Amino acid sequence: MSRVRLARRGEEQAAQYLQAQGYTILARNWRKREGELDIVALEKGALAFVEVKTRRSLAYGTGEESIDRRKQAQLARLAQRFIDENPHISFHECRFDVVVVDMTVLPVQIRHYRNAFEPPVIE
Repeated sequence: MSRVRLARRGEEQAAQYLQAQGYTILARNWRKREGELDIVALEKGALAFVEVKTRRSLAYGTGEESIDRRKQAQLARLAQRFIDENPHISFHECRFDVVVVDMTVLPVQIRHYRNAFEPPVIE
């Protein structure tokens, strides 16, 4: 399975999981020149920017390990742009969630980290 197909499969599983948890998906694979937001969703008035990491092996580390400060800063910039471009969306807070779809075990495990990190200050 190609990396792109694996990522899309993991994102689909993550979206289904989030919807089952009561999230309303607003956008998937929201792309701009500087990157992509995997899932943008609302949950009880909170705007959640969800980064999905899918792993079928641990050769490159766990999904959790891959979200370094550089990635966090990129997500923060994209989140701000999403908010700026969508002023009609009403929310009382926003946060960054991470969903890891772990295919290294059967059955597949989904780990969800709400409010996984505080975004670094964007300069």
